[in-house]
Amino acid sequence: MIIKKAELAAVAAKRAQYPEENMAEIAFAGRSNVGKSSLINLLLNRKKLARTSSSPGKTRTINFYQINDAFRIVDLPGYGYAKVSRSLSENWGDMIETYLAGRQRLLKVIQLVDIRHMPTEQDVQMYEWLKHYGLDGVVIGTKADKISKNEIVKNSAVIRKTLGLSETDLIIPVSTLKRTGTDELMAYIDDLLKVNEQE
Repeated sequence: MIIKKAELAAVAAKRAQYPEENMAEIAFAGRSNVGKSSLINLLLNRKKLARTSSSPGKTRTINFYQINDAFRIVDLPGYGYAKVSRSLSENWGDMIETYLAGRQRLLKVIQLVDIRHMPTEQDVQMYEWLKHYGLDGVVIGTKADKISKNEIVKNSAVIRKTLGLSETDLIIPVSTLKRTGTDELMAYIDDLLKVNEQE
């Protein structure tokens, strides 16, 4: 897939602000500071379309990016940042669940976890949500440049076991710094969209 056009279509804190459901959507979810915005920018070949920040917990809205006027990539708010107030944290949970439960054209949610560490309790909870809504099946292991190839294999097995992934579920190690793993991810997204078009 060649991305010729990518633009911010909507910034939403509530359902009324979502764009019209007239195209397929693929969402990205992950803990604060896991590298979600950096990955989206790399995939879309745009340096600053998704806003990155050294301060975790910056994404407090659901951001919809329209790609090639054909589908959307959706950036969900980062979860699990300790310095955020409980009320804000609960609000994010409600915001994410409202989106997952009510979006008819949502094909898949790609969950990001830091491949260097065991998934957190919030990561497990998020994957359980995705299973509940039938949106699970692919996990990105970010920051893969920080560990050896042997550790990637070992840590991927820990992620698979901790999140309860099936044998057919994918774990794709990705490094935005070294630009590795993104071709495999884009091929997966391309396949998802093709299957959706055929249906």
